[in-house]
Amino acid sequence: MRYAGLFSWMTKKKLTEEQVATYFVDTTFETVENGWPEVSSFLNGCPGFEQSPALDPEDYGRFLMIIVSANIQMIPNHFDSGVDRQVIQRICSKFARALDIAPETFAGKVKQYRAFMKQINRPSKNLGTAMTRAVFYKYHLNQYQDAYFRDMNTPEPNIQRELKCLMNHFLWDWEAFTESYRIVPA
Repeated sequence: MRYAGLFSWMTKKKLTEEQVATYFVDTTFETVENGWPEVSSFLNGCPGFEQSPALDPEDYGRFLMIIVSANIQMIPNHFDSGVDRQVIQRICSKFARALDIAPETFAGKVKQYRAFMKQINRPSKNLGTAMTRAVFYKYHLNQYQDAYFRDMNTPEPNIQRELKCLMNHFLWDWEAFTESYRIVPA
């Protein structure tokens, strides 16, 4: 099997764009619904805050948008041109249906979150840091910090580092996904 690499594309499991979108949406909902209570618990008990932010473990809407936006941002790096747009479009459509809103509204919201994450993360391009800062700003955590960091309007470095470790668990491993699966037309 010296030349097995030449034929590896034949051994990959085939999925349609629709199946990829369904799998992404279902697992993202499950991960966020189970993960946000852990993240909110960490932040509520974080000794780096002067007082607990008292985040609601059920209030994961903004967290969902952060996770979806970050993962969608990575799709063009791992799929062929055209396929990436189809997958993203189907993902937005499925999320919109699940949330009972128009697909254009959901896609617009994703675009807003991506722009916001890019803005607050400048000059860094690290997606984990962008997600961390987005959680920090979208959940108004600055007001619970020590006055020094509150006045600078920046996350305290220890909180940011620990939260970033948690946030990296919510990023899809698209590289491993594309090694195992091949996207085929529906």
